[in-house]
Amino acid sequence: MRVSEIHIKLISYIRAFILILGISFIILIALSFTSAPYWGIYHLAVSESNYNKPEADVIIIMGGAGMPSKSALIRTFYAAEISKKYNKAKIIIALPDNLNDSLSHIIRMREELRIREVNAEILFEPKGNNTRSQVLNIAKILNQDFTKNILIVSSPEHMYRTIKAFKKIGFQNIGGIPAFEIDISSSLLLFESDKIGGKIIVPDIGDSNQLRYQFWNHLKYEITLAREYTAIIYYKAQSWI
Repeated sequence: MRVSEIHIKLISYIRAFILILGISFIILIALSFTSAPYWGIYHLAVSESNYNKPEADVIIIMGGAGMPSKSALIRTFYAAEISKKYNKAKIIIALPDNLNDSLSHIIRMREELRIREVNAEILFEPKGNNTRSQVLNIAKILNQDFTKNILIVSSPEHMYRTIKAFKKIGFQNIGGIPAFEIDISSSLLLFESDKIGGKIIVPDIGDSNQLRYQFWNHLKYEITLAREYTAIIYYKAQSWI
């Protein structure tokens, strides 16, 4: 094959790649104006989360980012709330960290639970550095007792993979508490730009939550979904779920 032919083929591949990227970008933008990204997150959150046991033996907080962070704080909040209902349940915090450091993130999560008046026994899983290893280590903490009634607290998109990972190794009495954020609904979110010094030539979007918030939130949801479904595919390929 001559150099010119190779050059032509390379250009055609690059054009095709750019075309695919362009079409994908347009689809993502279009979907951001719909509720599809939210329902994608919602499906991951609730499809495996059903829990109908009268009691729970263990509440497991799957550690998010550092403490304080949005993910860690919201998960400890939900765990504290559900602990009031299942007040006999132990709590396990799963986050790779140093237990000997009083200022470590995992210790701070425990202190946050205590601030919220959680009196349950709190245990730690500080070694696992991904969901699979955390699940295996928690099983050891529970002495491989697969009859335990377990509630998982994690981010909504992470719930499906986490529960599936626990079921894969033998736990069946398991449900989830997805740590959803709650949007403010106050009318203070609305504004009229001409009343606060806005320029006439710029469109007034003060009453459009779609453009101001939902569009951008849905874009973030799409990235989250792409990452999580990639992880799910990987876990399925590894037979971890």
